Amino acid sequence: MAPASILERLRPHVPWGLATPKEEGGRAVLYVTPGILLEVLRAAAERVSLDSLVDLTAWDRRPASPRFEVVYLLGQAGGSDRLTVKVRVDGDPPRLPSAVEVYPGAAWPEREVYDMFGVVFDGHPDLRRILMPDDWEGHPLRRDVPLFEEPVEFKGHRPKVPSEIIPYFSPHSPSGSGGETPPVPG
Repeated sequence: MAPASILERLRPHVPWGLATPKEEGGRAVLYVTPGILLEVLRAAAERVSLDSLVDLTAWDRRPASPRFEVVYLLGQAGGSDRLTVKVRVDGDPPRLPSAVEVYPGAAWPEREVYDMFGVVFDGHPDLRRILMPDDWEGHPLRRDVPLFEEPVEFKGHRPKVPSEIIPYFSPHSPSGSGGETPPVPG
């Protein structure tokens, strides 16, 4: 179905003044505030028949504010309808309501976003690390986490060192790795 049609069907069921509809790359996208996130997700599931959480992810927009953007890709089982819901959030830690009550499949990806970015999902039934060890400090996909190397012993050849194959970007570049200038190999 056309992106405009999905947004029009959703319009009567959400507070439109707190949501910004867009069409990006031929897809329906709805930017929402954290306060109406669950209302929008519930309306999408119950009123527009977007009954599947296809994906849930995030990215660190640093240095922009709000810093984090959490992205929900909703779909229809057996159908082609899709809606992307995006919500931007700040805070220390950043907090959003859990979508598990609307989409039970959100439990695992919310844990992943929590583990990698530090976004806390209030009301999540089991919010704990899923990829990193329990004693790991920090959240590795945040842009302020420095890149580092861990030496690994190999026999018979010298492996490539990550800093030799990963391009360096200055802290003020658009990619914003934010790292220190790497040492000159030698």
